[in-house]
Order: sequence, then C-alpha cells, then structure tokens
Amino acid sequence: MELKVKILRWSAGIPVAMLNEDTANLIGVKTKGRIFIKTLSKNPDGISTIVDIAKTLVRKNEVAVSSELKERLNLSAGQRVDVDLSSTPKSMIFIKKKMNGKVLSQVEVNEIIKDVVDNSLSDAEIALFISSMYEKGMNMKETIYLINAILHSGKTLRLNLKHKLVADKHSIGGIPGNRTTPIIVSICAAAGLVMPKSSSRAITAPAGTADVIETIAKVEFSLKELEKIVKKTGACLIWGGSLEIVPADEKIISIEKMLNIDPEAQLLASIMSKKLASGAKYILIDIPYGKTAKVTRGKALELKKKFEYLGKHFHKILKVVLTRGDEPIGNGIGPVLEIIDIKKVLSCSKDAPQDLRKKSLFLSGELLEMTGKAKKGQGIKMAAQILDSGKALAKFKEIIKAQKGNLNHLKLAKFKKDITAARDSKIVEIDNKKINSLGRITGCPLDKSAGLYLYKHVGGKFQKGEKIITIYTESKTRMRDAIKFYSEQKPIILKNN
Repeated sequence: MELKVKILRWSAGIPVAMLNEDTANLIGVKTKGRIFIKTLSKNPDGISTIVDIAKTLVRKNEVAVSSELKERLNLSAGQRVDVDLSSTPKSMIFIKKKMNGKVLSQVEVNEIIKDVVDNSLSDAEIALFISSMYEKGMNMKETIYLINAILHSGKTLRLNLKHKLVADKHSIGGIPGNRTTPIIVSICAAAGLVMPKSSSRAITAPAGTADVIETIAKVEFSLKELEKIVKKTGACLIWGGSLEIVPADEKIISIEKMLNIDPEAQLLASIMSKKLASGAKYILIDIPYGKTAKVTRGKALELKKKFEYLGKHFHKILKVVLTRGDEPIGNGIGPVLEIIDIKKVLSCSKDAPQDLRKKSLFLSGELLEMTGKAKKGQGIKMAAQILDSGKALAKFKEIIKAQKGNLNHLKLAKFKKDITAARDSKIVEIDNKKINSLGRITGCPLDKSAGLYLYKHVGGKFQKGEKIITIYTESKTRMRDAIKFYSEQKPIILKNN
C-alpha cells in the first residue's frame, strides 16, 4: 500500500511508525505489530518497524514516522513509500535452530544480529534468542561469530592516536557499588594512557557506570564529539549505546534487563566487541567471584580462560584478574550515592570507602604495569601517588567538564529511612543479589537519587541503635516496599556479639 510520509516531532529511541486505525485494519496489523516500509526509488531502502495506531492523528493515506525512522530511511514530508505487513524474518529459523541446541554458523549469527539492528525482530523474538543462548550455550567458535557480528553491526572509534597507549578496563559486574571505573580512568589518563571508556547502563544491578556518570555529566555524544573529548582529555566516560558503536549489543542488553538474565556467550561478546570497537590494545578484565556474586571461583576461572583465548584470537594484550566479590564495594549503592563515593576517593577524603580505594588502586596498577607505564610490582605505588597528589581528581574534573558536566548539583532522594541495630551485633554476611534487588526496589537506576548507604561491611560491629543501612526513595510506596523486602529477605545477616 502506498502512503504519504508524515513527519512528527516524535523520538521513540527506536524506529517506530504510526498508522490510522482504518489503514492498519486494511494491512492487517495491530498495535505493537510490525510493518515493512520501503522507499520508492531506483535504489529502494526498507526497514521493518513497530507500529502504533491512532484514530485522528494520522490520516488514512499517511504513515507517521519517528525521528529515528526518518533518519534511518532519509525520509521527507509528503514522500510516498510502500507499506506492507512485515514478513517473518529469516533469522527466526536460526534462532529456532539455537533453541534446539544446534551450532550456528557465522552467516547465521550475522543474519540474527543484522535483524536485531534493523529492527526486524520483535522484543519477544530477541528474548527467544537470548533465552536460547542462556539455556543451550554457545561454543567458542559461536562466541567469536557473535563478537564479529556485534562488532560489525556498528561503527568503530578511530582516534588516529599514533604512539599512544590505548587501554580499557571492564568488570563483568554483579557486585553492588564497585564503581571503580571512573577512578581507574582518571588515574590512568593522568598517567598518560588513553582511556576511551564506553559503558552500559545497569542490567541487573541498581546502577551501571553510565547511570552514575549521568548524574553529573552528559554521557551521550556523537562519534565526532567523542573524538574531540578523548583527544582533549585522553579519556571519556560515556554510554556506548549513543554512538552507534555495537548497537546490536545495546538492543540485546535492553531485553536482558527485562529477562534479568545474562548469558555467558553474550557477556563475552558484549565486553569484547566494545573493547575492540574502542580501539584498545591493552584490555584488563575484572571478574568478581563469590557466593552471591555473578559467578563462583570455579566459574570465574573458566571465564578467565575464555577471555584469554579471545584476547589471543583478536591479537590484544589482555589480562584477567579475579577479585573477591563476597559483599558490596563502597558504601553507596545507586547512581548519586555511588558518585559521592567516587568523589570521596578521588578527593582522598578521610571518610572515603577504603575498599573502593584499594580495589581501584589495584586495577589501576595492573593497567599501568601492562602498558609499561610502571615497572612490574610498582603499579599500585604509582597509582597511589597519582591519586594522592590530586592529579587523578584534576583529570576527572577535566573529563566531566569536557562532557558538559557539573560536580556540584547532587541531591539525594526525598524520603529516607535508617535501619538500626536492635542489639549489639556484627555483620556476618551481605547477600549481593538481595542488595541489588533492594536497590532496584528503591527505584534505581531510573530514580538516580534513590538507593542505599551501607555503614559497615562484613565483620563490622554495631552497638544497639547504630545505623546499619539507610534507604533512600522518591516515594512513600517504594519506601514501604523496600522496608518490607529488607525485613523479609534479610540481605544483611547480623550475629549478636
């Protein structure tokens, strides 16, 4: 069916179209169904897209398009396009093949990822692919195919920085707090490394690095803007989803959030594709392990081998470190609370969380030694000198300023509740997964000012009436839910002294 394009001031984050109710009935599509829009030209271009339906906003002979769809097909108002019901994408055959436990080829994985990027697969269909990876797994060949497909689904960062040491660091996540990245980037960039750090938003935790930095600065930039920032400061702290770098990964991650699962093959592919796209030669991978971490020590060792294999395959200098993840790192959990911890560590404040400082120095030291900036065994010492001298804080401020940020407008949530010790006691265990769940119940990461503040860690002693944890929320309802969860699930286990 030929229809005229109507341009609306409408951004949906993904390509979306809108049809008149009568037109939708003729085509045979319902709300959230999919249509295929094709330009009418000598070299036609087309895309499958989700459709919304309206009674009056769009006429019967029109199709309204979101700004993303307008840009994707280079459409103009009044232009005529062909609109039809979208056919089942070919990649569904390959997704079903993986659901049956079969091994996929590079061509088949490419087709799936292409359809993810082109919006040809619905969220439910992408969820099937994620679930099949989770249930059936992928061997190393398939994982490499997935990395290749995700990497080539978007753009790569080409900084043309000759004779520069480009490095990157990544944690597999799962530990509340643990916001080492901004500290590491600041220390290493101050030492002369180039650190173009792109991060994801939170998947299962209350905050990701991008969510945290967004409390004080912009995290979405074009590639051209990003190149200017990195050339000026030697680093950046941005959200990867805004750059069209590995766009397939961001789409898959958004579905993983809803499913609350993180398949191993996708975890490996997500991390490696981002590192390869950033142009990093030196890559440090942090794998926290523990009883309530994402992985056990045994699983961490398996992942270590796989990352090292991938590093060799892609000709990168890659090191994997295993770190203890038995409890949260730092005191704050939630975007604003975590940036407060970061500022304290960078400012060398007396009340800075020492576990966060210690881990940040360790990982910074590893990178400084890997790149030859520090002699073997001297990395932590060099990192500490940079931090204590104020150079890391100055570099952090420089990066935030370049990202149009401001460090002085942090505000905590409207409601807060102190949970206190009923008697003299000490902490014997903190459950990471339950703390993550509690953090999300408070409203994180959407409510950036919400979250939790832990006063002590495992082994910490309390006298009767002392604060164990403070809960911050933007609504009374969320506060009631959070207090109920804390009371019933007991994320912090206390033992009487």
